[in-house]
Amino acid sequence: MKKRIWLNGRKRTLLLFLAAAVLLAGIGAAGAFCHDAALLTDFSRKDRMPCLACPFGTDWMGRDMLKRTLAGLSLSLRIGLLTAGISALLALALGTAAAAAGRWADACIGFVIDMLMGIPHILLLLLISYACGRGMRGVVIGVALTHWPSLARLIRGEVLQIKESEYVRAAARLGTGRLQIAVRHMLPHLFPQFAVGLVLMFPHAVLHEASVTFLGFGLPNEEPAIGVILSESMRYLITGNWWLALFPGLMLVLTVMLFYAAGGALKKLLDPASAQE
Repeated sequence: MKKRIWLNGRKRTLLLFLAAAVLLAGIGAAGAFCHDAALLTDFSRKDRMPCLACPFGTDWMGRDMLKRTLAGLSLSLRIGLLTAGISALLALALGTAAAAAGRWADACIGFVIDMLMGIPHILLLLLISYACGRGMRGVVIGVALTHWPSLARLIRGEVLQIKESEYVRAAARLGTGRLQIAVRHMLPHLFPQFAVGLVLMFPHAVLHEASVTFLGFGLPNEEPAIGVILSESMRYLITGNWWLALFPGLMLVLTVMLFYAAGGALKKLLDPASAQE
């Protein structure tokens, strides 16, 4: 009788992370491949309910909703990658500077963090997006400039703890500069928080991009964005075209859940306490 080999908790977590990452990459690749096809119109098949030929149905212009949904999610993923990356780097730089560059830097950066976190998030995002000219540029700038405060505050707390460690104090007594201490002794220890924060920032960026576009302050109607699809579908729900909003909405929720699953799994993988599980 063969002995069964069971996966331990750490291997299951790794498989969960890889599965979520592969599914997200597949959605992004499929959407990029379907971008041109998502714009094609065919009035001979307009308002078609979900079927084998069109699993998500078609809209009032005969466009395939599956291809439009994948193209919209792919666009949201690209925007999320860009904005989350910029925001995470801002959080890393400002959070480290707040804790390592002295009292004045800490006071100034802390004031900016408290001010941004005191304003309703979606309102601040709308104002920045509108001030920057709306469209792709406005959405990218707005999302990137409004998602870093929480991660920056977390990184600041970690840096304050690292500053009290013996090796950092020893490096300071030996005459090592603050910048060198931050780069050589602090940044490597901040990587787990930075990586997890970056992954968990993706779903927020994707949802807020879709929200701003849905409200009419984001991407133009010519783009097959999820926010545009959901906004346009609201006009046709009363006519019974329920599939125009249901399937894109479910796919958006699935994408966000995959991000949260990947972020939670990555957090466990980078946590030293779970190394022996």
